[in-house]
Amino acid sequence: MTERAVVAGVGMAPFATPSKSDSYDVLAEKAVRAALADAGIDLAAVQQAYAGYVYGDSTSGQNALYRVGMTGIPVVNVNNNCSTGSSALFLARQAVASGAADCVLAFGFEQMERGALKAHWDDRPSAFTRFDEAFARELGDVGDVPAAPRYFGAAGTAYCDKYGMDPAVFAQVSVKSRRHAAANPYAVFTAPVTVEEVLGSPPIFGPLTRLQCCPPTCGAAAAVVVSEAFARARGLRADVVISAQAMTTDTSASFDGDLMRLVGYDMTAAAARQVYESAGVNPRDVRVVELHDCFTTNEVISYEALGLTDEGTAEKFIADGDNTYGGRVVTNPSGGLLSKGHPLGATGLAQCAELVWQLRGQAGARQVDDVPVALQHNIGLGGAAVITLYEKLS
Repeated sequence: MTERAVVAGVGMAPFATPSKSDSYDVLAEKAVRAALADAGIDLAAVQQAYAGYVYGDSTSGQNALYRVGMTGIPVVNVNNNCSTGSSALFLARQAVASGAADCVLAFGFEQMERGALKAHWDDRPSAFTRFDEAFARELGDVGDVPAAPRYFGAAGTAYCDKYGMDPAVFAQVSVKSRRHAAANPYAVFTAPVTVEEVLGSPPIFGPLTRLQCCPPTCGAAAAVVVSEAFARARGLRADVVISAQAMTTDTSASFDGDLMRLVGYDMTAAAARQVYESAGVNPRDVRVVELHDCFTTNEVISYEALGLTDEGTAEKFIADGDNTYGGRVVTNPSGGLLSKGHPLGATGLAQCAELVWQLRGQAGARQVDDVPVALQHNIGLGGAAVITLYEKLS
């Protein structure tokens, strides 16, 4: 890898609940056009495209991009569960950093159904058989609970048992999430909630209640990634670069009985270490993070996996306000998956857009002061964790 990748343009379509959303191709078109306009180029300048989505036919990426234009470039469809958007970005960065291309588009979209995630292929081996077996060895049969809240709820219980934390602390993450989302015009849920309302919402599993779970969401986001030479030649802005990025997958330790590992703690920690070492950055110097808060429990667990606070100290981290404005690091200024929404294929690129806006000073009422670097964490069970560190060049 010799070329440093510049994020020259980003764009989003506002996220929405399934009953109020446009179709995936319309959403993707809006996001791609916004990213191209932000970069100051047209589609003819793009040499490759990576399209991320989880639910859809195999060439939905082409169908969506054709609404913008048919230029004959390679279009690669990417599916890595909830880390799909960041996986598309990972491939785009690799193409630029390796010199294989000078201008690459990464875009992600999702047209989701109402309700909990469910399997669509029941005539072949499930990608979650190992996860279900590991879960059952620890907790047995817990009845008809959807897989994602079952895994992440159990991980939250495991954290509380290990460190003696009151499970009610998780509810504070939802309150913070809504408060941040109130300033985000792209977010789905912006009305404030109280800890009492969060705890009083319908129970789901373990410490999780409905208001501690991300909603099924439709949406799209995109990023234009270019080489520094391309940016100079075209007169594009080149002030935000990807200074380090890593993707990790499961090891056998994910299934050894530790339910926090089952939901990706080790994958996150390993990828974060690689990124910090590559960029020469101390995690305690990071001022803004978009992390994967699919459930409140995962946000809390991720504070520690990312090195933002020491193991077992998340309760104090939250109580001291170190996870929000006025504290040490603002986590999910966008409102995160909990409030902005979680259209699976778009999430990683929406995180990218938010952090680029933060680094440029374009985040409006969400703006975090003094942001030289920004950290992104996107995880998909099955599994893949992608950590990306962005840097603002002077």
